[in-house]
Amino acid sequence: MPDLRVTIQSLTLKNPVLVAAGTFGYGLEFVRAVRLERLGALITKTLTRQPREGNPPPRLVETPSGILNAVGLQNIGIDRFLAEKLPALRHHDVPVIVSILGESPDDVTAMAQQLEGADGVAAIELNLSCPNVRRGHGNGSELMVAQDPHETAAIVQAARQQTTKPLIAKLSPDVTDLAPIAQAAERAGADALALVNTFRGMSLDPATRRSRLGVLTGGLSGPAIRPLAVYRVWYTAKTVRIPIIGVGGILRAEDAVEFFLAGASAVAVGTGNFANPATPLRVARGLARYLTKHRVASVQELRGTVVG
Repeated sequence: MPDLRVTIQSLTLKNPVLVAAGTFGYGLEFVRAVRLERLGALITKTLTRQPREGNPPPRLVETPSGILNAVGLQNIGIDRFLAEKLPALRHHDVPVIVSILGESPDDVTAMAQQLEGADGVAAIELNLSCPNVRRGHGNGSELMVAQDPHETAAIVQAARQQTTKPLIAKLSPDVTDLAPIAQAAERAGADALALVNTFRGMSLDPATRRSRLGVLTGGLSGPAIRPLAVYRVWYTAKTVRIPIIGVGGILRAEDAVEFFLAGASAVAVGTGNFANPATPLRVARGLARYLTKHRVASVQELRGTVVG
């Protein structure tokens, strides 16, 4: 059998297929449908310091080869997660990566401190790029943290000072140039990058002249964005030394292979979980078959081997 193991700082994963934040709940919702132990890692729904109700419905709109979402980070807050969800997750042999979003460095400092002392947290993902969080006048044009290298560095550094756990910075594709932002995250102490989060988009109903979502804009994900995501992984991988987790429209093993060829060290399945929660396991099995067929000994031998 080919070697599917990958390493992110001190974290070793049995296979490189993760589930993306916001698409798999807290993980416990799927225990009857998926053996969590077969995942490379589980990334939780993004947590905030205080509980959030999220945006008004409707929150999901199907688009050609994709989904536009405006969930708005509905979550139970970090305190309830640590008290109610994490103890149950410890019964499953799967690395748990906790996704967090802080509205300030102080928020991130407090949450990173809590997670540093929490048994069962394998790593922390910093969501720097949710397109559904308002930071301004609410007109859909607000900047995200990951659109500014200085803000990105400040948030990553705030977390890095409080934790020794592997730190993953999830960045936005909605920037002119990802390189300076990725480099800022690396310099500030990120151990890996997750590329990409959703693209900000809109879906309008000509009959009502209103958004099909409960708010004006949302985040586009699914196969429609995969070529854009693969390009950004390829481009960014040439500018940083830390590992990249490729995210964007992965439904099959061949989709994951594209990201590895472009320079990713691991991948995360997002929208595919809505159609079939077993998609990550199917991708991992297919990846093993691909490596065997092409006589590649390990998944890391694929990394960055695109020809041309």
